[in-house]
Amino acid sequence: MRKDRLIEVLTDWNPWTQELDEGIPRPDYTTVIDRFSSTGQIVTVVGARRSGKSTLMRQYAKELMERGIKPKNILFVNFEDPRFTGRLSLEFMQEIYETYLQYMAPETPYLFLDEVQNVHGWEKFVRSIHERDVARIVVSGSSSKLLSSEFGTVLSGRHMMVEVFPLSFLEFLRFNAIELKNKVDVISKRHKIRRLLTEYMHYGGFPKVAISNEKTGILLRYFDDIILRDVAGRYNIRNLEKLKTLAQYYITNISSPITFNSIKNFLKMPIDTVERYSYYLSYSWMFFFVKKFSYSIKEQEKNPRKVYCIDSGLRNAVSFRFSEDLGRIAENIVFVELLRRGEEVYYWKDGKGKEVDFIIKRGLKPGQLVQVCWDVDEHKTKEREAGSLLKAMKEFELKEGMIITEDYEGDDEINSLKIVYVPLWKWLLQ
Repeated sequence: MRKDRLIEVLTDWNPWTQELDEGIPRPDYTTVIDRFSSTGQIVTVVGARRSGKSTLMRQYAKELMERGIKPKNILFVNFEDPRFTGRLSLEFMQEIYETYLQYMAPETPYLFLDEVQNVHGWEKFVRSIHERDVARIVVSGSSSKLLSSEFGTVLSGRHMMVEVFPLSFLEFLRFNAIELKNKVDVISKRHKIRRLLTEYMHYGGFPKVAISNEKTGILLRYFDDIILRDVAGRYNIRNLEKLKTLAQYYITNISSPITFNSIKNFLKMPIDTVERYSYYLSYSWMFFFVKKFSYSIKEQEKNPRKVYCIDSGLRNAVSFRFSEDLGRIAENIVFVELLRRGEEVYYWKDGKGKEVDFIIKRGLKPGQLVQVCWDVDEHKTKEREAGSLLKAMKEFELKEGMIITEDYEGDDEINSLKIVYVPLWKWLLQ
């Protein structure tokens, strides 16, 4: 590509002659990016497609310019720009960088490399820049497997990772012009908050979806994009129908235990194909497979895993189900929120079928138990959920457990063990 043409493409993405489209601020993330960048390490921004990684990098670039960094010191490269199709290589990355230096003559550049995993060998370029200490570097990517393997080999000890999720419920409220500064705000706005929780459960937290009127259509495109670009395209899968069928199976069975063997029989797919495709889907951050808690690794591996989706809206758009599955959706939202909070999560089940949705591991052993029960008005339901929780509390010697509900709130004390009931909307705002 001629240098003048290359600069023309780059100008479309950079603040050299225009303001960046930075969207609605997400300061929880940009603050962390700034803190990591100030260490001089490479900052890696990772997460599902359309979760907001590119926008966050633009927001951080804008913050830098507000502090006095000149626009010419910013280089943003989108490696999914169709004008780069067929050119992506280590040599092309170097060509982009040298052309930028020649035309813009920056002082200390800030390099923002978006969806960098599309370039084979990208990590060598990034390491070279980092070792020469000639620029600050922020990279983003949508493949946990590729990025982690590359970080672990070439970039080991040189990077700090920021994992980006779709909007938390608190962020979702901000996107809907609801600011909560204190407990009085929460109380006075509780009716709006609960109304918006229903919308959050239905349409999820992808940033663009939150501010759009065409929510379902956008979500269906996201599903196809992840399947086609982040899975089929990246791993050269030709049997798109089988891949999509497997993804649809998982998305309609969120919060449920699964085994690759049972799926093999149900979908009539070889078990090695089911396993391989499943891991590819998890590398794209579309699905997560949660293990049963056990102190034995062998026991963990042989038991069914529970499947969760990165976003409830994505699930609802594809499965065409919502109202009849509120309990599953609530459980899925709680799982993703626990991940967002950095927790190590398992489920628990004993030999008699008593089950706890989430065991949160602290150190080497369970530190918190969380059950999700959308409707505890039915006495038998409440008794069943509390009974499972109490059994796990005794087994792991914990004095307290939590049940997240639709709107029931209160405490129960049974034989010196305490169960705390918390409405989902309140727990999400903690």
